[in-house]
Amino acid sequence: MLDRHARNIIDPPLNQIGQGLAAAGFTANGVTLIGLGLGLLAALTIALGAPGWALIPLLASRLADGLDGAVARATQKTDFGGYLDITVDFLFYGAIPMAFVFLDPVENGMAGAFLLTSFYFNGTSFLGYAILAEKHGHKTDAQGQKSLYYSNGILEGTETIIFFVLLCLFPDYFAPLAWIFGTLCFATATLRIYAAKQIYTT
Repeated sequence: MLDRHARNIIDPPLNQIGQGLAAAGFTANGVTLIGLGLGLLAALTIALGAPGWALIPLLASRLADGLDGAVARATQKTDFGGYLDITVDFLFYGAIPMAFVFLDPVENGMAGAFLLTSFYFNGTSFLGYAILAEKHGHKTDAQGQKSLYYSNGILEGTETIIFFVLLCLFPDYFAPLAWIFGTLCFATATLRIYAAKQIYTT
């Protein structure tokens, strides 16, 4: 729900920084991979028992995730770049909950499995909707300029980052937070499927 509003605030400064990075020789795909490395470092830091310190690489990885698109807009957008970006995002989204399961398998295992299942379901509904939208020629830039159709929902990228920050700040509450967020993910995916049925039933 928050992505559209967040983009209005963060896109102008990101575009300025992206132009500077492009001028310095950075590529969009390179920035995407840097973001992935930082995200996996955050996951490793959590798994090793320091979720508070993980906030630094976690937030840096999300900054890189915003900057790769800005660099692409300053240079050249490619279909592969968009594909790499969403693939890396999904890996990051799975790595953080998995890290909390590694941190405390007994306390976090069941809630972590539920959360990852909800991510899998939600991600599939998101990508499937994007395929249908592309097939029917539908476009949107409500969540910024993207290489594929970004359907909105109860939970989007902004809410997920806020959720990950809360997990790092309050790791002892991983299980209840995961149950709540996972339930909302299931609701988001279900509503997206309902919307697709309303639009794409022929």
